[in-house]
Amino acid sequence: MEPVQSPDVWEDAAASLARRGLDPSSFGRLVVVCAHPDDETLGAAGLMRGVVAAGGTVEIVLASDGEAALPEVGTIDRAGLARTRRAELDAALAELGVPATVHRLGLPDSALREDQLVGPLTRLLAGADAWASPWRGDPHPDHAAVGRACPAAAPVTAHGFGFPIWARTRIAPTDPGVPWDRAHRLTLSADDRDAKRRAIAAHASQSAVPPGGTRAVLSPATLAHFHGGHEVYFREPPPSGAPPELFAGLYRDGADPWAVRTSFYERRKRDVLLACLPRERYALAAEPACGLGELTRDLAARCDRVVASDVVDEAVAATTDALGGTPGVEVLAADVDDDRAIPGGVDLVVLAEFLYYLPAARVGAVLDRIAGALVPGGDLVLVHWRQWPAEAPADAATVHARVLADDRFDTLVEHTDEQFLLHVVRRR
Repeated sequence: MEPVQSPDVWEDAAASLARRGLDPSSFGRLVVVCAHPDDETLGAAGLMRGVVAAGGTVEIVLASDGEAALPEVGTIDRAGLARTRRAELDAALAELGVPATVHRLGLPDSALREDQLVGPLTRLLAGADAWASPWRGDPHPDHAAVGRACPAAAPVTAHGFGFPIWARTRIAPTDPGVPWDRAHRLTLSADDRDAKRRAIAAHASQSAVPPGGTRAVLSPATLAHFHGGHEVYFREPPPSGAPPELFAGLYRDGADPWAVRTSFYERRKRDVLLACLPRERYALAAEPACGLGELTRDLAARCDRVVASDVVDEAVAATTDALGGTPGVEVLAADVDDDRAIPGGVDLVVLAEFLYYLPAARVGAVLDRIAGALVPGGDLVLVHWRQWPAEAPADAATVHARVLADDRFDTLVEHTDEQFLLHVVRRR
């Protein structure tokens, strides 16, 4: 599969379009799922090195042994090629300085199917902090199958990423199917690039023309696409959003999982939010996903009535204990879709660290509910951490942009800093 574009095309796109940086040091256990030996080196060498350098561990899941390379060459000993490619993987990992555990699934090369992969991957991805695999949009059916299987198999608590391989040689970065809105860029050091070159060379069977063949799998023109200074990763968030039971487990036994009672980040965020409220007082406020009720207490001082709700019983109990008997405060066990969570006639709705946990379809439904419940001139406040939680289908910038583009609201306040994003919009 010869490249149809210059290596500079994706290098330039990575520098200009992948606006998020990727920090490997935050992943204690990374699992790289490969369709074939060499996927890990071509697509994720820098990521693996970064995780190991920060004290983390790397595991490789090898779906196939890559025995079907160059299928037109009938004289290749396929079992022998599989052995060679497994040995090349070990050599490449040694060149990278990555002491990875390798799990072999032994599935047939060039015939990988998503339904066959999900079961074993569910077991191997359990407990991972992050996973990476070939991108689901890559123009190789095995790469695409692995890329589709991983989000279905991975726990929602794991950060997921797809890396382009053949896409770098065959798909223009300007193609509308390339999800730059979810792209992360990893800049490789000189040492990273040197190690990656050596590791690619270790996959020698792929860069050599075999006896009886007319081409190599990885020609010099193809390899040039992987010698640059950037790796690209497309975030693959959980398709269904964060389940309530996940948060229930975090809140059990009186826990404060995000240190909302004690951390400076949480105190400062509440102070900034309150300072950004355009009115001194509100008649009726709704706060879905109220958590432990720390913000509820502050809102009660600015509102005649506050309806605080949460889908997690443990959070409702904690907020009730903290604010029970406070005049004008009602605490409910209710999901955001429940009419009681955002009653009609509210003039303030506050969504704090919540909206990005919902799948896109539910975000739209919640905005419809809020637009219908807010009185004309009522205010909606959004505040979210600017990092991308593993369990979240989108990040703060994405969900805020969706609200700002909604013509039912006018933007009044925008606050952006290195920690969180805050907007206040007003119902027309």
